[in-house]
Amino acid sequence: MDKIKTILRKEWAEVFKNRMVIFTVAFLPLLLIAIPLGVIYSTRGAAQATSFNSSMPSQMTQAICPKELSGVECFQVFMISEFMMLFMLVPVAIPVTIAAYSIVGEKTTRSLEPLLATPISTIELLIGKALAAVIPAVLATYAAFGIFALGSWMIVTNKSLLTALLDARWLIAIFIVGPLLAVMAVTFALMVSSRVNDPRVAEQISMVIIVPVLAGFFGQVAGLFVLDKQIISVTAVVMLVIDALLIYWATRVFQRESILTRWK
Repeated sequence: MDKIKTILRKEWAEVFKNRMVIFTVAFLPLLLIAIPLGVIYSTRGAAQATSFNSSMPSQMTQAICPKELSGVECFQVFMISEFMMLFMLVPVAIPVTIAAYSIVGEKTTRSLEPLLATPISTIELLIGKALAAVIPAVLATYAAFGIFALGSWMIVTNKSLLTALLDARWLIAIFIVGPLLAVMAVTFALMVSSRVNDPRVAEQISMVIIVPVLAGFFGQVAGLFVLDKQIISVTAVVMLVIDALLIYWATRVFQRESILTRWK
């Protein structure tokens, strides 16, 4: 455990010197908070509720909008549900930015050889590097959701609307799916980082992991499906299996000796 803590401290000391990482950790969550809160605030006094109802898919309205809510309030719930998938970019984009640099960055700074020569095991090394990327991403996600929940509570006066905005779908997505997405993104980024020679290439390739999140967002916008509690719960189980497979694969792919000899 002490070795993992040492890796954590070392990673954070190096990574957070990068302004791009700090910008991603701070700016992305704030942007994805400001947009849905702006929607709630700007539509809270809107009139002509029937026009909003007609603009929403009926299956979406039935799935996420309680009967006691007005047309405007249903529109607010509908729009915030659309932003849920975008919010899932936080636990994906932040750790990818950190982890993609993790291995190849150390090669460029000539600190990888001494690290791999230490008695630390491969699994301890990967756990330390993975946690160094996952922890900031998860904390940023939780903090952003807390700010969003507080902002919604301050803006919304109808308790039924507040309950619909912060329902079980959000809780499962933020507190379960979010960390699982972060683990998936980090594991994939570490594998990519161990196989390329340029930090920028590693980050660009690793960003491919964002595609499934964007696909889910555009699929819901197009009305192909509704992200209800059941779908998100199934997604959490699928993500758990994928993470386990990726972690196993990462430990098999990460060969310390071949990495050193191939890059020399």
